[in-house]
Amino acid sequence: MLRLPDSGEEEGVEKKIAIAIDGPVGSGKSTIAKLVARELGYTYIDTGAMYRGIALKAKRMRISWEDAQRMASLAGSTEIVLLPATKEELTSRVLLDGEEVSCEIRETDIGEGASKSSTISGVRKALVKLQKGMAVSGGVVMEGRDIGTVVLPGAELKIFLTGSIEERAKRRFLELQKKGKKPEMREVIEEVRERDLRDSTRADSPLKKAEDAVEVDTTHMTIAQVVDTIVEMARELVRSKIQKQT
Repeated sequence: MLRLPDSGEEEGVEKKIAIAIDGPVGSGKSTIAKLVARELGYTYIDTGAMYRGIALKAKRMRISWEDAQRMASLAGSTEIVLLPATKEELTSRVLLDGEEVSCEIRETDIGEGASKSSTISGVRKALVKLQKGMAVSGGVVMEGRDIGTVVLPGAELKIFLTGSIEERAKRRFLELQKKGKKPEMREVIEEVRERDLRDSTRADSPLKKAEDAVEVDTTHMTIAQVVDTIVEMARELVRSKIQKQT
């Protein structure tokens, strides 16, 4: 079960739109989605944290991330609570069965576990059902690898972030360094290639751009530039909705 804090939207206030942000590893989805939500006053839903939470619990219970039956059962019986981040480096606070694991789920191996477990149909179905329910009233920014195609196919604004493998690997490399690790660039590039292949070829909800999504290549853009671009798109859509209603 997943619980989120009340968005605080008052009855009678213009309904806000739902924003879906997809893209491969290293494209900046989490950081950008969080900042877009903050700028618009929307709720940020960290779907990646949900899969990471399941992967962490499985590791603790010595359950293989590739054991489809046990992983699906685990996903259906785990409580995950997302709360607003209290630290700039966190996308959100994550409570796993009541225990805060915001930092633990960001370890490199847990990311790999999340990627592997996300290919399991039972795990995805359990979490996607919850994610769909969160966006019913709008005013959310949700990111992942199948948000615009599977989770929120009706989102008013769909963004597909891209970037060269080299640039995305560089971002991942710097992220690992900030965590005190000593990665090898060659190994990080290979990791990104493997993640891209696994995410785009999985049988259940593969990574792909929705037909009506706007593609944004972040290779030569700063985070601020990407955020400003998406925020302006969102505001333009809201203005358009208001004009149609008047």
